[in-house]
Amino acid sequence: MRQPFAIRHFLKSEAAGGIILMGVAFLAIVIANSPLAPVYFSTLGRYIGGLSVLHWINDALMAVFFLLVGLEIKREFLVGQLSTWPSRALPGLAALGGMVVPGLIYVAFNVQSPETLRGWAIPAATDIAFALGVLSLLGSRVPISLKVFLTALAILDDLGAVIIIALFYTAKLNLLALLGALGVLVALVALNRFGHRKLPAYLLLGGLLWAFVLKSGVHATLAGVMLALTIPLTPPPGGVDEEEPPLNRLEHALHPWVAFLIIPVFGFANAGVSLAGVGPSALLASVPLGIMLGLFVGKQIGVFGFAWIAIRTGLADLPARATWLQLYGISLLCGIGFTMSLFIGLLAFPGSPGFQDQTKIGVLAGSLLAGTIGWLVLRLAPADRRD
Repeated sequence: MRQPFAIRHFLKSEAAGGIILMGVAFLAIVIANSPLAPVYFSTLGRYIGGLSVLHWINDALMAVFFLLVGLEIKREFLVGQLSTWPSRALPGLAALGGMVVPGLIYVAFNVQSPETLRGWAIPAATDIAFALGVLSLLGSRVPISLKVFLTALAILDDLGAVIIIALFYTAKLNLLALLGALGVLVALVALNRFGHRKLPAYLLLGGLLWAFVLKSGVHATLAGVMLALTIPLTPPPGGVDEEEPPLNRLEHALHPWVAFLIIPVFGFANAGVSLAGVGPSALLASVPLGIMLGLFVGKQIGVFGFAWIAIRTGLADLPARATWLQLYGISLLCGIGFTMSLFIGLLAFPGSPGFQDQTKIGVLAGSLLAGTIGWLVLRLAPADRRD
């Protein structure tokens, strides 16, 4: 009975966080091209406790973001909008198309360069906070069913990104650290299976899991997802039905921190790119062009095309009170790939600042195009007036 409220609360917090993210990304670009640029870049490169400030943000703070992503994935698959196969059909197929087509477009521009081909997954991701931030500017013009569709699609998109990171962006493995991580994971599963419902034990073990994964060669942020999948979704034994499950409590506690602190900090630290000497021709290099077209062209073709096939073949229904033009507008917004796209770009081109800067240019250009055109389409699209 509480789920509609939870969904609306989620959408509201993500949308507000998306608006803040737009602001800090713009601020980062301004600072990176101002007299403060040396301070900005030197601060991010300063080492504290064996890691640079940028690595603490990308490996530690983003592990909390991935913990929240994992919690949302688990909840939606067990009791939420993705708990049945029919409810998964439309966002699932749309998410699949939105990952495959952008990746193919990027590959088409980089197939001759093994060095840049590693970035094929960069345009495959959708930034839910940014996309919902744009949607929030439209108010009630977009039906709630499309906002829920976008949220479900982005959650499945995040799941796909997690799998891609684990399979394709894992460095040389440290077997000892990997065994340590496996041991901690077994302990977390045991806590769940034996009915332990107190969060502190899970979080303490989660910190140890992160430390092992950091040393293992698997990206440290995946520790957040592994921890999330062990958090119980049932209330404590003997508790009343209204008592909130541990997973929900942790998810609600993390949401404001992730939306209003962690993601903005990540955006501020990673969006800054010097545009000195960068002209329109910079977008014609294979990396930024592949990313930009993957996000702007590939996402709309993949998401809308696969959704159209699902609806026309009877596998799914058009979201309630939504029109085809509005669905197309949502497909355009899926081309906003800011957070996860930048993150995958860092993994694809470690130690290559030039390619990382090209990634930022492509992501920013593609996301700006997708967000602007998507907003215009949804702003001008007539609403479905049927009762």
